[in-house]
Amino acid sequence: MTIAQKTPHPDHQMPDIDAASRGLYIDGAWRPSHSGQVIDVVDPSSGERLASVPDATIEDARLSIDAAAAAAPSWRATPPRRRSEVLRRCFELMIERSEMLATLISMENGKALRDARSEVAYAAEFFRWNAEEAVRITGEFGIAPAGANRIIVDYQPIGICLLITPWNFPAAMATRKIAPALAAGCTVILKPASETPLTAYALAAIYEEAGVPPGVVNVLTTTTPGPVTAEVLADPRVRKLSFTGSTGVGRLLLAQAAQHVVSCSMELGGNAPFLVFDDADLEASLDGAMIAKMRNAGEACTAANRFYVQSGIYDAFATGLSKRMAALKIGAGVDGATECGPMITRKAVEKIGRLVEDSKMKGARVLCGGEAPEGPGFFYPPTVLVDVPTTSEMAHEEIFGPVAPLYRFNTEEEAISRANDTEYGLAAYVYTRDLARGLRVSTQIEAGMIALNRGLVSDPAAPFGGVKQSGLGREGGQHHGIAEFMEAKYIATSF
Repeated sequence: MTIAQKTPHPDHQMPDIDAASRGLYIDGAWRPSHSGQVIDVVDPSSGERLASVPDATIEDARLSIDAAAAAAPSWRATPPRRRSEVLRRCFELMIERSEMLATLISMENGKALRDARSEVAYAAEFFRWNAEEAVRITGEFGIAPAGANRIIVDYQPIGICLLITPWNFPAAMATRKIAPALAAGCTVILKPASETPLTAYALAAIYEEAGVPPGVVNVLTTTTPGPVTAEVLADPRVRKLSFTGSTGVGRLLLAQAAQHVVSCSMELGGNAPFLVFDDADLEASLDGAMIAKMRNAGEACTAANRFYVQSGIYDAFATGLSKRMAALKIGAGVDGATECGPMITRKAVEKIGRLVEDSKMKGARVLCGGEAPEGPGFFYPPTVLVDVPTTSEMAHEEIFGPVAPLYRFNTEEEAISRANDTEYGLAAYVYTRDLARGLRVSTQIEAGMIALNRGLVSDPAAPFGGVKQSGLGREGGQHHGIAEFMEAKYIATSF
């Protein structure tokens, strides 16, 4: 396996790394941390340092809460139309700077530039969508059944929100939370992942330019997320926690939030099944498999993790998928020709290798890939495994990498049972030409999102979220996303 060297496209809008790492963003100003320490941001394609950002302390967290609290009354009182215009301007600026943002994401995250461009477009859309939703927050009015009074229901911003985002989609995971929170009239504190903080800071500068007032959005990076998060959640002015990350961390945060009765939205881990029935369109299912598996090189919570393929189409699907996976070009994200970039860290590569070796020891066969190259960078090749035993670790653990394990099934009932044999329930994929079967299977799979004859499920206009251990609440959608940041107030009146 050869890994392409970095060859940035000549039309790239190269990001200003110094500007993106100039300080914590608190109350509309760029500040050093109280610790005086920094966090090194590493390029996954080389293992070399890109930049350093401040390492926030509990004192910095308190300043951000104070800033969000001071800004809250005026932002809450800002007319919905004005909030809408600010959000729309955020969208426009993100689109204008899309190539710069995509390049920055590729540099710090490692994802292929084509995937980074798609992420920026997706991330910006949350501002456009919520700009439209901001002016459509309506209440309710009715007569009590007894006729004694009128019922008025008003929807009000929930308050200061703590938003915690992961490294794999540094733009989209932030805007999917920030946009509806601001549309609802809330102020926020964003804690992005320390592996990919530069995008969050670059976006903060865009928000400021778009007219977001000081204190409405605050951004902290820290190597001590436990104490910093605990400090924020313990403050009675903070009323909302929205977290995207692992189920394990989500459980800990839910326990902390429960101590202070803080409202929680959780988008947690996944173990998405990809079901291919004998009557499926083979080429369409392969197209979908490549999207569902290889978007962001498999480092996505919605990534297809278990491929259940019916016996009649199994061999053809396995052959077709391995040919496509083996043909992908591996390289640095900023190389415009790259189709599979590096993993986020060396530890991630080691985890993927452990899962693959476990499957091989238990009888799986490798059709392509299966061995990590030597450095530099944190690369793992696109890999297809067949005849994977259900006792393998990867049958039950999120892979988070470019590995596609194939499992054979015979009946519809068997496919549904095996798809549901997991504690997770975020996304699932179903391929069949029989619409009745597709809808029947979709209703029986325990997941919050189903892609029927599609390899991409995410859409800002649709509610995103899972069931079981994959989370609580929804992000995006016609009203679901913004409702997470609002409280219903009932007023009883007689006249």
